[in-house]
Amino acid sequence: MESANSLEVAQAYAVRLMQHLVVPTFVLSPQRRVVIWNRACERLTGVAASDVLGSTKHWRAFYEKQRYCLADLVALGRPDLLSDNYPEHTIPDDGLGFSAENWCVMPKLGSQLYLAIDAGPIHDEDGKLIAIVETLRDMTDQKRAEATLKSLAASDGLTGLANRRSFDQALAREWSRAQRSKKPLSLLFADVDHFKLYNDLHGHQKGDECLRAVASVIGENAFRPADLSARYGGEEFAIIMPETDHKGARNLAERLRRALSDLRIAHGAPGVGSLVTLSIGIATKLPSNDVSWDWLLGLADQALYAAKHSGRNRVVSADKILAAFAERAGDRVKGAAVGEISQQFRMR
Repeated sequence: MESANSLEVAQAYAVRLMQHLVVPTFVLSPQRRVVIWNRACERLTGVAASDVLGSTKHWRAFYEKQRYCLADLVALGRPDLLSDNYPEHTIPDDGLGFSAENWCVMPKLGSQLYLAIDAGPIHDEDGKLIAIVETLRDMTDQKRAEATLKSLAASDGLTGLANRRSFDQALAREWSRAQRSKKPLSLLFADVDHFKLYNDLHGHQKGDECLRAVASVIGENAFRPADLSARYGGEEFAIIMPETDHKGARNLAERLRRALSDLRIAHGAPGVGSLVTLSIGIATKLPSNDVSWDWLLGLADQALYAAKHSGRNRVVSADKILAAFAERAGDRVKGAAVGEISQQFRMR
């Protein structure tokens, strides 16, 4: 009797201790019912203990739709379900419990939190599972700070568009994806006409304002989530357009060119048109295994080169360049002409 009373006292003490922990914690029974939901957990989730104690509704504190919490997977002994529910997770070497990180929607709070989660089993002296403890850490501020730093590292400081490094990574990634999907990939290269003369006449501050205006035009028109817009370098911009055929790419290019003209940014340099304009080269390719993504880059670059040297303020397609070579030299020379384009691209 004395031993039983001592056990009850110890259990009551453990419950009170857990209630006062500053770490948000809840405990499930082997049947996955909530037996403890401490005050720190109430503060973190906005869910009162009275709303979940004795139930299996603890998931409602974290998600809008029913799904497993980490403690559930420990109770069920299902490490195979970790990847489906928690992309970021680890299993300790001893195999007891799981650790994970996850964005939770927190329905009661009306805002998302990024939580670091640990869940582990508690066994009695005979090795029988008697409870599962889950502890939570709010890492939202840290995660958002990391995302901000990552975004800054991937962005051009002047325009806010993706930078050259991000562009190269995205183009390689989208090329590989297009090879798998067998769908076309389009690339636009845009260059501000006579930008050096604009800078010389108006100064670098106005030049920066002009580049930001071009970036704004691109951002307002190239708005599909899958597209990536980048400042390629200097006054050159690029747009990657997955699953986009030549017609779709040309429509966007013409829209960009007109939109910048509609801003009516005065140029005024001698021998130049009155307004700032864009020259744009476009290339569309159904990726194959015999060429790489820099092939598409070379074609778009040559199309831009042709647009610049045929009067500026226009859109030129790489397909038209190849067609012109083929018309003049025939199909046999077409391959050599393509090689010439690649060589010119490497020399630029």
